[in-house]
Order: sequence, then structure tokens, then C-alpha cells
Amino acid sequence: MNLYTLRDLSKRYSRGGEAVTIFEGLNMQIAQGDFIAIMGPSGSGKTTLLNMLGGIDRPSSGTIECQGERIDNLSEARLSKWRAAHVGFIFQFYNLMPTLNAAQNVELPLLLTKLSPKQRKEHIATALDIVGISDRAKHYPRQLSGGQQQRVAIARAIVSDPKVLLCDEPTGDLDRVSADSVLEMLQLLNSKLNKTIIMVTHDPAAAKYARRELRLDKGRFIEQESAQ
Repeated sequence: MNLYTLRDLSKRYSRGGEAVTIFEGLNMQIAQGDFIAIMGPSGSGKTTLLNMLGGIDRPSSGTIECQGERIDNLSEARLSKWRAAHVGFIFQFYNLMPTLNAAQNVELPLLLTKLSPKQRKEHIATALDIVGISDRAKHYPRQLSGGQQQRVAIARAIVSDPKVLLCDEPTGDLDRVSADSVLEMLQLLNSKLNKTIIMVTHDPAAAKYARRELRLDKGRFIEQESAQ
């Protein structure tokens, strides 16, 4: 079953009075439970595409469907609710709040829900346990290694049980050992919890953890040899 369907997707910007085309007529289908690594040169539109899939940015033309529902033309209010219910984001630099401990950072997405404090606490404990960092729940970001901070960020991304995880260079700031640990965690989330993962990366070693590798270049996708 397809989770996303993209049809004739285009994105253009105006820069210095000139129209700049990022990509044009892009078509793509992403199945539920897939794990895709998107690679390509800088400026090819990888992060722009990721933001569109997460409802942060909108296409200039074309359509984006998620489970049969068009998200490219939703109002900002409906889009915000859709995003909170369906998408978890993981970034290169973690985006943790330095004044909040790990558990409090993980709780942030739940503050937008109707869960009670007790229910939120249960969700936080489960998410931290899944990523193997329960013993760091009361630690602040400055007290954690880069790999541990990214695990907290992953726990925050999955705490509301979203269908899809959008990862923008999730290992770009990590050493190889920490990066492999985080990528193995993403593999487990994909294989054991059936999370659909779409990961933008410049690292061929990171891409090998995905089920599929796609290269975005000159506005077109080129599917690479299967990663697994």
C-alpha cells in the first residue's frame, strides 16, 4: 500500500527577480513501511522535497497525497494537525531545547495532544526505552554525547507514534561509530515497528542502511541498486 503519491511535483523560487527551478514534473510513490535514502548534489532539492512531504513547504504545482488525502492544499490549521498526527522529524543538529532534560524534550510533541500528564509520562518512558536511553531521562543535552542526543531526538520523533519519520542528514554531525548506532536504530524502527523512513543523506555508508537508494539529480529520481 502506498503511503505517499507525488504527481508532477514542481518547485520554483524567485531569486533576484529571476525564477529558479529546483525540480520539475517529479513523480514518486513511497510504500508504507519503506526505508528510502535520498542522495544527490547540493541544491538538487533533497531537503525541499523532505519539507514538502512533512507539510512544512508547499509545491509550486503538482500534488502530494498521503494515504489518499491531498496535503498540498490543506489549510495551515489542518496541515498542522495532520503533521502532528502523522510525521516525526529528525534533524542533523538534534534541535533539542538546552534548558529541558531528555524526558522533557521528548514530551514536547505530546503537549499538542489531549493526553493526560500520566499518559504523556507513559509515552515518554516507552519512547526512551525503545531508543535505549531510559537511564538518561533526567540528563540535559549538554550532559549527553552527540549519539545520545540524536537518540533523544529520535525518541521525540516517535513518541506520538507517527506513520513516517523524515530524517535530514541524521548522522551528519556524528562520528562513524555513533552514526552506525543511530542508523541501526532507524533500521529497527523500520523493520520492527513498520515506520516508513525517508532519509536525506550525503553519506553513501548511511544510505546502505536503507531498503532503497534514490538519487535526485537535475529534477529527476534515479533509483540505485538495492541497498539491502
